[in-house]
Amino acid sequence: MNIQKYMKPVFGSIFVLVGLVACTDLEIKETDSIISESTGGGFTPVANPASSLSDLYNKVGGDFATQENMYAMAEVTTDELLVPTRGTDWGDNGIWRQLHTHTWTPAHLFIKNAWNNLNQNVFRATEIIESNPEAGVLAEARFLRAFNMFFLMDFFGSVPFREVDEGPEINPKVLSRSEAFSFVEADLLAAFPGLPDGSPGTANTGTATKAAASFLLAKIYLNSHIYNGGAVDNGNMQKVIDAVDDIADLGFGIETGYFQIFESSDDIETIFYLNSDIGARIWNSMHYNQNSPDNTGGGWNGFSTLAEFYDSFEGDPNTNYEGDGQEERRGWVPDATNANNVNLGLGYGFLINQQYNEDGTKLKNRQGGDLILKKELASLVGNGETDGIRILKYHPNDGGEVNSFRRHQILFRYSDAHLMKAEAMMRMGEDITSMVNELRQARANTPDLPNVTEDVLLAERGRELYIEFWRRNDLVRFDKFTAPWGLKEVSGDPNMNLFPIPETALLSNPNLVQNPGY
Repeated sequence: MNIQKYMKPVFGSIFVLVGLVACTDLEIKETDSIISESTGGGFTPVANPASSLSDLYNKVGGDFATQENMYAMAEVTTDELLVPTRGTDWGDNGIWRQLHTHTWTPAHLFIKNAWNNLNQNVFRATEIIESNPEAGVLAEARFLRAFNMFFLMDFFGSVPFREVDEGPEINPKVLSRSEAFSFVEADLLAAFPGLPDGSPGTANTGTATKAAASFLLAKIYLNSHIYNGGAVDNGNMQKVIDAVDDIADLGFGIETGYFQIFESSDDIETIFYLNSDIGARIWNSMHYNQNSPDNTGGGWNGFSTLAEFYDSFEGDPNTNYEGDGQEERRGWVPDATNANNVNLGLGYGFLINQQYNEDGTKLKNRQGGDLILKKELASLVGNGETDGIRILKYHPNDGGEVNSFRRHQILFRYSDAHLMKAEAMMRMGEDITSMVNELRQARANTPDLPNVTEDVLLAERGRELYIEFWRRNDLVRFDKFTAPWGLKEVSGDPNMNLFPIPETALLSNPNLVQNPGY
């Protein structure tokens, strides 16, 4: 990346931030390992910054592996995913339903957990940064701090920041959303010289690289009018384009073979993946009687998609067997003729209608009837165990080997970058139809679009990037997050574009101010 393209407008922000940065708002006990025993000026550098960095990668991976917290906030709150209650299963005192219906409160457990996890990760990265590490470790720690602060800024707006030499007796200061934007930008630019370039392949994309930093820069610039207020700025849109071009110059591109991208093998798509167990992405949606050799206990029968989201894909709206006219990204369901010990009888993408064992026999539900997954969900409560279309993007078959708990969760992907560039061009007044069709032409059985409007582009991002952490972010940017969709009433309240600051955080830090509407 040509850093000069990004640095000029940031220098002032860096100097301003020196006086603004503060501390996490969590009430941290003196016995916690991240606070020194002395107060004020008592920071003891971490003994081994490289080891602490490895630990932080593992913690971030674990935080993002769960189906709750950040994942639930990013996906279950949207038009592509919900967790219906079936009998008493997945009731959980309404915690999932509140996310889908946008009726959460500051006491919501997942919101509190996300706030705590992300703030802890920011602080631990700061500890590494302030421990005089070697240049490569310093750069990666800055990237991880920016990564976690990005999600805080995106979810909550204002962001606390604790200096390492501040004890628990100090009430943390708080960055506004625009100040957090500048902080994230400054961290990424400061990290850039110390990061390896990055190139396609699993050996190069599991840690921070220039390619990953460019992706995150593109993401913040694309959303800059959301984070800073005001109209779309063409200068920031050009920065999106430049960042994506820099990623392409490193050898990344659109990969064919859509579902193979989500295996742990090499491809040119993956820019950054987390060391996250992806088992929850598979089994939280599968029926109890769907299983694999490494999970004989079966699925958890929870997460489903909405019928209208399924209908946004090309193909027969009522079936998804091979040859039903569907585009590649909607996937397919094995039947008696093609279920085998490779696909395990489990489909790819969206699972609907009769499901099969790997030997081609019909799977049964727990009552002994045929396991037929139904398209429609009448309500968020009172559903049967077979109601709702299921999603299987990460398949247990990992390049010919059964590995449904592999640690390979993709967060940054080139097709996302490609669509970000297209969106930036569109917001600058350009026709992006051919660029979007370039992606669609890499997806089998996916016809060209005649023209691309904002609504068409948002739908295309959904079809390409479903359950990859970005749907809420997209809906907010396109001003659709408070719109109606299946089993969610019209909200229309722009305050819902931010989550509330957890009530426990407000009690522990008087400098925090609750977001409007809560």
